Amino acid sequence: MAVKKTEISQLNSEKVDELLVLCEEVMRATPEGAHRFIEPAPGVLARAKSKQHNIVFGRRGSGKSSLLRKVAADLTIDRRPIAFVDMETFKGHSYPDVLISVLIKSLQEFNTWLGEAAVTPATKVSFWKKLFGTTPNRPPFNKAKTGNLTRELGSVIRDLEGQLRAPESSQNQVKQVHSNEQSEDVEAGVSAGFSGIGAEAKVNANDKQIETIEVSSAYISHKVEYLHQNILKFQNFFKELSRISDGSSFLILDDLYHIRKSDQAKVIDYFHRIAKGNGLWLKIGTIKHRSQWYQHSDPPIGMKLGDDAKEINLDISLEKFEIARTFLRSILTNLMTETHPLTIKDLMNPTAIDRLIIASGGVTRDFIGIFSGSVSQARNRGAAHHRGPKIGAEDVNLATGDYDPIKREEFKLDADSDRVVLEEAFQKVVVFCTQKSKCNVFLISQKLTGETRDAIDQLIDLRLIHPVKSRVTLKRGAEGKLFEAYMLDLSQYTAARKVHEFQIVDLSANDKDETIRKSSLIYGGQ
Repeated sequence: MAVKKTEISQLNSEKVDELLVLCEEVMRATPEGAHRFIEPAPGVLARAKSKQHNIVFGRRGSGKSSLLRKVAADLTIDRRPIAFVDMETFKGHSYPDVLISVLIKSLQEFNTWLGEAAVTPATKVSFWKKLFGTTPNRPPFNKAKTGNLTRELGSVIRDLEGQLRAPESSQNQVKQVHSNEQSEDVEAGVSAGFSGIGAEAKVNANDKQIETIEVSSAYISHKVEYLHQNILKFQNFFKELSRISDGSSFLILDDLYHIRKSDQAKVIDYFHRIAKGNGLWLKIGTIKHRSQWYQHSDPPIGMKLGDDAKEINLDISLEKFEIARTFLRSILTNLMTETHPLTIKDLMNPTAIDRLIIASGGVTRDFIGIFSGSVSQARNRGAAHHRGPKIGAEDVNLATGDYDPIKREEFKLDADSDRVVLEEAFQKVVVFCTQKSKCNVFLISQKLTGETRDAIDQLIDLRLIHPVKSRVTLKRGAEGKLFEAYMLDLSQYTAARKVHEFQIVDLSANDKDETIRKSSLIYGGQ
């Protein structure tokens, strides 16, 4: 039964409040929220649970953590050992302490899993239903064997904690060098005799032994040496875990980009070496252009995509607008099943939902956050306003402007040491779009390289620029040249930042591809 059309401030006010609270809850991925997960594309969940290493890429808020939480829940229901580690905990830690810390946390999580999910019988419905909504089919692990393994693991963890607390040290290499040095002393004299003038010389040779001491401080970390020497211990643990569980185990490292970029490949490499051939599979979530998962060195460090690990990309760009619309509408519809009888049709005008999708850039968290703000905008103005009682496109515009500080704060956190450079690069894009081209879409050459390209890639991951079309040709000129189209974030040209005579390309329109084929939209990073 549809809800009567009345102003949102009176429309099942309690239900709307419930919906807003729900939106706040789902803005952050939690174990309890795994049951709300919706696949962005068919097969994504199955791939993420498969027996292979995966790196899951996506912008902040695109659903990486939600996917990995769902993976953890499903594998637990199947009694497959899992450890979920939030890498943000170790932000700012330096190597090798960051690796030891992640290793400790990983083993602690496996230990917790073994003490609970591994041995809790399916008949204990209160435990399983509360956390996972269902009960497992596979029987619990052997308690005696599991107990022995957890005790051994506890000892390993304590040893690691001791290494973490210990001060770092280096080894000085001392070398004594002995050498012989030969010198000659020459004595000369002149004598006079009745027979005339004579000369004589005397040469004495002396050997001297010289001893020198060379002290070279070759830095050899005792913590790194410990990790090298004990890798077999960790491998053996996962071999035993595989035997007890009769299958594979899974280590989930979420938000890798929070640790130092220079350390990321080294951390991945160590876990990859532990995992290889021992029934352990790595699932890593991160932001693509803020990460380094592989180093081309001798020997190589990390995991190479295609060879060692498979990529899962969760980003749904505005180029695939219909796919983005279907997915994001399903997110909203799913939330409203918990606040019946509210529906999207009851709350939003048709133009508002498309504007909301564009404003979000296809990012789930931003979509929900701006939707919440749009509800508040519509409720505050009331039904007497000329725009009517439902959420309209202008409400979305205003909510997008209000949401901008949240994105900017996350930008500061994520950009880290690159913040100043990226802020300058973004400001150049804003000036180009708002003052020069007077259009929300801009083009760059597919062959563009260097600092401008790097900045564009990172600004996409930081959700201030959004991909629109991967292949664009111009109507006139630039024969044979290909371009890519991007959209400046809606927050930069709506509400208080509204620009006079500014063209907003409607990405939901059929003629959008023709609209952006203009040389005036080409941006070169000037």
